[in-house]
Amino acid sequence: MRADRLLALLMTLQTRGRTTAVELAKELEVSVRTIYRDVEALGTAGVPIYAERGPGGGIALIESYRTNLTGLTADEARALFMLSIPTPLMQLGVGQELKAALLKLTAALPEASRKEQQAARQRIHLDASWWGQSGRPGPHLAVVQQAVWQERALRLVTRTMFGAEIEQVVEPLGLVAKANEWYLVALREGRPRTFRVSALAQAEMLETPVTRPEGFDLAAYWERYCAEVEAEKGLFWVRARISAALARDFKLYFGERAQLVLDEAGPADAQGWREVQLPFDSLEQARERVLGWGGGVEVLEPDGLRASVIDFAEQIRLRYRK
Repeated sequence: MRADRLLALLMTLQTRGRTTAVELAKELEVSVRTIYRDVEALGTAGVPIYAERGPGGGIALIESYRTNLTGLTADEARALFMLSIPTPLMQLGVGQELKAALLKLTAALPEASRKEQQAARQRIHLDASWWGQSGRPGPHLAVVQQAVWQERALRLVTRTMFGAEIEQVVEPLGLVAKANEWYLVALREGRPRTFRVSALAQAEMLETPVTRPEGFDLAAYWERYCAEVEAEKGLFWVRARISAALARDFKLYFGERAQLVLDEAGPADAQGWREVQLPFDSLEQARERVLGWGGGVEVLEPDGLRASVIDFAEQIRLRYRK
């Protein structure tokens, strides 16, 4: 406890400069005698602290030690104060606390470094948002954040691209902000999944506790996820209707991705057919796979693939016509 108090005494003097023993005692909630004992202890340990009695006196650190205690060079201070408070942190409600922390740091800097701070802020401004981005995180960010901190399960309702609503219970692992857009990383059926918070139709924190997987690294997961998203940008996407029988065999064709495809699928009709988005490497690969599925699939888009499948099917029909 005394070590904490000594550190608090040092930081107070660094921030405020010369301060009376009475003011320090009130700030640290100890007696004036304790303050003088702490000053003596710091002096014995080699800290250049001194006390002056009488009017205008007080306890202070020498200026050079203030600089060493801060540990920031002019270049470091300039780099630090180029940063502005990101919008995602404001959305989480910690913006004011961060502002207060930066103000305290500013007060602790020598006068020269404070000038560097002002110069940096007037010359460099960082804007992490995309053009046309609203910056609104949606109505459910607070609930999701609370569940992440308290390690409680979440009941989510998401809408697919076809307008269907899917209700699922997930185990939250963390929140990630990318270009001012919040994403929830959560376990579903034992595997990490990613949900865009602004796209959630509903979010409810449950009483069910969540056990975080040992060794899970949020930053490492997000790096892998982003790499996968970038790799998929070059894929050839197909909108199609698939039969219930084909859906059951999807894992044979798409591996682990099969479940993700089906999760995003539209609701099944009376005959069990569903609309899905299918990823392929090229039109040629998509055509080969679709022809192999026979009557279990119908291509809806793109029109080029649909026409190509019809053409190849007609060529096959003519070849085998008796």
